[in-house]
Amino acid sequence: MKHLKFLLLTVIATSFLGCWKYSFTGASIPEGTKTFQVNYFQNNAPLIEPGLERDFTLALQDLILNQTSLELVKSGGDLTYEGEIVEYRISPTTATANNTAAQNRLTITVNVRFYDKNDEDAEKEQRFSFFYDYAGSAQLVGSQKDTAIAEIFERITQDIFNATLAKW
Repeated sequence: MKHLKFLLLTVIATSFLGCWKYSFTGASIPEGTKTFQVNYFQNNAPLIEPGLERDFTLALQDLILNQTSLELVKSGGDLTYEGEIVEYRISPTTATANNTAAQNRLTITVNVRFYDKNDEDAEKEQRFSFFYDYAGSAQLVGSQKDTAIAEIFERITQDIFNATLAKW
């Protein structure tokens, strides 16, 4: 009986020790990586939406803070994200019989450069894009614009996270 308790305790302890670095977000953060920085993303899109660059930079910072235990720093981070917004475009996707837009699409594209101070092979540059469809009769203003941008940023930032830290 004494040996059975010892064996059970050993199995439980080994199980916990083997799983202590598991991440529910799927992030595979290399050993020794403690900090990250997100440099300000410039808005270089032909159509400029004021404040978009600030909102995107903050959205990416928030996502990484919420899904990892990494510390956000202003400079010298183990991981660095930088880039620019290269597209903010509204275009019709379907038309009515009267040659007006039945549905419009807002598309945002971001070019991202990722640097890992501890692993040069992990460094990459990639474009991420997503869209939001809305009724052609609606104007993209106020809360509808805020909802559209938030939904696009949620998808783009998650795609960036997956490509750089989750390796999906």
